[in-house]
Amino acid sequence: MAVTFPDFSAPGATIPVKGPSHARTLELLGGGASRTVGMVLTAVVTLAVAGAATAATQLTGNIETVEMGSLGTDRPKQVLPEDPNAGTPLNIVLMGSDSRGGENGGLAGGEDAGARSDTTIVMHISGDRSRVEMISIPRDSTVDIPTCTTTNGVATPELYGTKFNAAFSQGVEYGADVASGALCTVKAIEQLTGVFMNGFVVVDFAGFSSMIDAVGGVEVCVEEAIYAPKANHLTLEPGTHTLKGVKALDYARARTGDGLGDGSDLGRIGRQQEVMASLARKVLSQEVLTNPSKTLKFLDAVTGSLTMNKELASIDGLAGLAYSMRNVRPDTITFVTVPNEYDPNNPANVVWTDDAVQLWDNVKHDRPVDFDPDAPSADASPSAPTGDQDTEAETGTKPGTETGGSETEPTPASTEIKQAGEEAFTGADTTKVCG
Repeated sequence: MAVTFPDFSAPGATIPVKGPSHARTLELLGGGASRTVGMVLTAVVTLAVAGAATAATQLTGNIETVEMGSLGTDRPKQVLPEDPNAGTPLNIVLMGSDSRGGENGGLAGGEDAGARSDTTIVMHISGDRSRVEMISIPRDSTVDIPTCTTTNGVATPELYGTKFNAAFSQGVEYGADVASGALCTVKAIEQLTGVFMNGFVVVDFAGFSSMIDAVGGVEVCVEEAIYAPKANHLTLEPGTHTLKGVKALDYARARTGDGLGDGSDLGRIGRQQEVMASLARKVLSQEVLTNPSKTLKFLDAVTGSLTMNKELASIDGLAGLAYSMRNVRPDTITFVTVPNEYDPNNPANVVWTDDAVQLWDNVKHDRPVDFDPDAPSADASPSAPTGDQDTEAETGTKPGTETGGSETEPTPASTEIKQAGEEAFTGADTTKVCG
């Protein structure tokens, strides 16, 4: 059980905060809009590296090809993009920023200064590139935050027994930019989990909205009528809806209101994960893959509003990673929330349970997030390798997953309805049923 100290609420930055008006990179250093603005932005960026890149490379499958061998054997060899980290698992921190700068002001609303991040997702890409796992970290987790050095060289103070998202807030406050918030979040995650992070990506409101619009919207199932005054008065009747950019943003950031459960951050995480899954299905569908115009619009939107570390932003590196992930499908993308329970010393917060220790150990050793070492068949599982993170991955594909460019439609592992935000599910599973 975590030891809880007096709750800390990072003060809002009172200095101008520079948000990404276009894609920006930096070196990775060291290891009415209210504060409820959702990190669903991470949901979209999830697919920025995995889904969007995969879509770009899979487009080549729509082109009729012919060998050029008949022209002679003394021709230069054609080299395919190389994944510089082939065989090594990658962990990328996905964050969203509610900075009010640039195009975001009109989308965010309100006059709050600064930039915050209410939810963060760690995207784990397996060493054999057969799995993508999206791990949501509740913003209200009670944790200790280490000091970190911002982009302007200022060291932030250590914080104890505070909310997890204080790392991002005080990084922005002391560094005066969104990038510093990202750096401080990365360092906090590494200290809390013992897992090395290879990079980060931050996307803002405008980027989120543009990405959703680029693919024609995402489909969501609403089981109970929703009215969320704080999310631009979002109103949705029960049923299936295709949400375009701004409305998808409102749905993903909504936390309080009618039809939104108990108003906790955990409920919002579940909706964010459902949006991610819907986006994954859309981006990886033939509707997008066979439409060059739509795909290019999506890729343009992805690269237009991001801040990321230089190592990850390498064009050659991204192209190689994308090509190595060409067989990723919705049913190989898993969404899960860090196991938690309510903080007994502060019911507004949560603390991570012992199951979280196992989850991060699985990530560190490139095992599926739901791997259980105590299960009878665990030792015999081909998808449960052992060894440290820096060893070559031995993880196999999930049962029923085909590789080699198969066009077989993904099918759910079962007909069971999964509870998004509360249990692990894949992009092919059912989380809600709309009549």
